[in-house]
Amino acid sequence: MATTTPSPGLGSFWRDLPREGKLLLSIVVIQFFGTGLVLPFHVVYLHEVRGFSLSDVGLLLGLPPLMGLIVVGPGGTAIDRVGARRVQLGVLSLLVVGDAILAFATTRPVAALALAVNGVAFGMMWPASQSMVATVIPQHLRQRYFGVNFTLINLGIGIGGIIGGFFVDVADPTTFQTIYLADGASYVPALVLLLGPLRHIARPVVVEPTDDAAPASYLSVLRSPAMATMTLLSFVSSFVGYSQLNAGLPAYARGVGEVSTRALGLAFAANTIVIVVLQLVVLQRIEGRRRTRVIALMGVVWACSWLLLGFSGLVPGTLGATLLVAACASVFAFGETLLQPTIPALVNDLAPDHLRGRYNALSSGSFQLAAVIAPPISGILIGHALGNVYIGLLVVGSLLTGLLAIARLEPRLDPAVNGVVDSGLPPVESEFLAVDSADSTGGGPESTALTTPRTRSR
Repeated sequence: MATTTPSPGLGSFWRDLPREGKLLLSIVVIQFFGTGLVLPFHVVYLHEVRGFSLSDVGLLLGLPPLMGLIVVGPGGTAIDRVGARRVQLGVLSLLVVGDAILAFATTRPVAALALAVNGVAFGMMWPASQSMVATVIPQHLRQRYFGVNFTLINLGIGIGGIIGGFFVDVADPTTFQTIYLADGASYVPALVLLLGPLRHIARPVVVEPTDDAAPASYLSVLRSPAMATMTLLSFVSSFVGYSQLNAGLPAYARGVGEVSTRALGLAFAANTIVIVVLQLVVLQRIEGRRRTRVIALMGVVWACSWLLLGFSGLVPGTLGATLLVAACASVFAFGETLLQPTIPALVNDLAPDHLRGRYNALSSGSFQLAAVIAPPISGILIGHALGNVYIGLLVVGSLLTGLLAIARLEPRLDPAVNGVVDSGLPPVESEFLAVDSADSTGGGPESTALTTPRTRSR
């Protein structure tokens, strides 16, 4: 199996990108600008502006990932049954409503309602979004699309965070109401696109009854050896990756490294800058290489980043500790530029059309499960002066991610699914080929139903 070798340049990527893909990318910065406005200030808003206790704030902020984990499974089924576009319309509508409620939430129950609504939306957002992208972006462009999309997400979040930091004032609640309403408004352009120019994309796929068609269920997804391994890989990479960046790194940096909150903010700013600067360069370097090897390299990079964090505990409260924490966040960002283009592309190249929602939901759910489990574990280890054990766990887990990718996942992948272009290698007899070969065609937007001899759009 071979695909057409794409030109590596960003200009050629934009020229080759279908009109639908260009429209989807055009609103990413706007949408995540709103996210950046509010992301750093949830605790400040709920505790210092609304007056909720920190313990209550912790419980409230635990609602979104919990709700997301609960709905991600049914969300994947809904994507396959009614289409990713319709689910995404519901997601965006819920986010507008949730932010509007949160802007005026003066009591705990109202804040809980708003955060629960947002959690439900975010639980279905990534599976719906990635499934929708896969229906309009040809296979040979998906890896670069996901990488460029990730760059724009971070650019939007970074700009929003900077502007939000200058704008909000704890003494003036209306400034916080403004940023939450602005966050809600940032989803409106995507709604307009999906109701207008993109109303024809991501329709549900009906499978004609045949003996070799996989039944539409999560059980059939997990019976796929490659996807079962991908699910485990997603969980491990999330546990040692984003779950720790958002919870464990700040806790260790403050409690063990004794760095200031300002230094912590600079570390996260450095993380964003590295992603924006390096992602497009990395995309060119990894084009045509085995995605499993790229993930393995990411595991080594993340292991190095956590070692840097561990070294900050040897010089607590010093400039050295501050620099080491910033270096940790920056090196981690390099690993992110390796991860973000590869895992979504792998999942969607593995997925047959009629199970695409479930494939993406399973991958997203494993990430969310790790996000629920990881913070308590990091809190217990750091809180009980077991910082060395904590760092050791992350280093070993990062290296385990690479081992899973090469030793367990790579043998189960067709070379083209693994990102090898014109490899000349014989195809792997995998469930991907047996169940559905629709994605190997790299069909363009002119046939967004991705019709095959066994599928048709409804």
